Amino acid sequence: MQATQNKTYAGACDCHVHIYEDKYPMVPKLAWVPSHLPVASYREVQKALGLSRAVVVQPSAYGFDNSCTLDAVAQLGKDGRGIALVQPDVSDTELQRLDDGGMCGVRYMMINPVLPWASLEPVASRLAAMDWMINLQLDGRDLPDYEERLKRLPCKLVIDHNGKFLEPVKPDHPSFQSLLRVLDTGKAWIKLSAPYETAKAGAPDYDDVSLLARTLAEKFPERCLWASNWPHPGRNPPPSEVALYDLLFSWAPSDAARQKILVDNPAELYGFS
Repeated sequence: MQATQNKTYAGACDCHVHIYEDKYPMVPKLAWVPSHLPVASYREVQKALGLSRAVVVQPSAYGFDNSCTLDAVAQLGKDGRGIALVQPDVSDTELQRLDDGGMCGVRYMMINPVLPWASLEPVASRLAAMDWMINLQLDGRDLPDYEERLKRLPCKLVIDHNGKFLEPVKPDHPSFQSLLRVLDTGKAWIKLSAPYETAKAGAPDYDDVSLLARTLAEKFPERCLWASNWPHPGRNPPPSEVALYDLLFSWAPSDAARQKILVDNPAELYGFS
């Protein structure tokens, strides 16, 4: 496995990966039970793509027990950060412990929601004081319903997977225009990632989602991040990380834009130096 694009970027970051270790217990009755997929396995992906930094996002398989993700961030060292999953009433002591372990945000999964929408703003207020972020995954078609709330958040906001529109939309669709307005606040970022999760057009180009990703990279290169979504939970067979990385070169054809997306934006957002 090796990226077909010759260009590599010093300090390039994969902004959404999951790590699974057999030694950590998972929540019961999972729809998809992941295999043992430790940091060592992910290192092979990093090597193939020429990446050096990674953000480990707490998998839903572990619920509110962030032990596996903390372990993974510790293994990645200065080149790793983590996104936690916490209860809305999490203690300040626990947040500080997570911060000390390299965590820098809280995950909000609003498709089959784990946390209620009502908790978003109170939690965001606490995160702002820590310079943490909300990492939000939702059906992008719902963005108009939550646009004003998201604009008001006092902390940084990161939205997953090109907005994750569960049915195809075009750039002029009201929900996609809502996403653009949220990004225009200057406090939100978008991950150009996982087109296979929502595309109706097939691999390798995912033309319908690629149109959205290309629009985002063109209009807001300073708000875009890239992620592999390794190891692609629930996908069998999984997509090729090399093909997904190569796709970025069509979404953001300029070297300057890719430098921002892969290096500069994540360095600023996640505090890499």
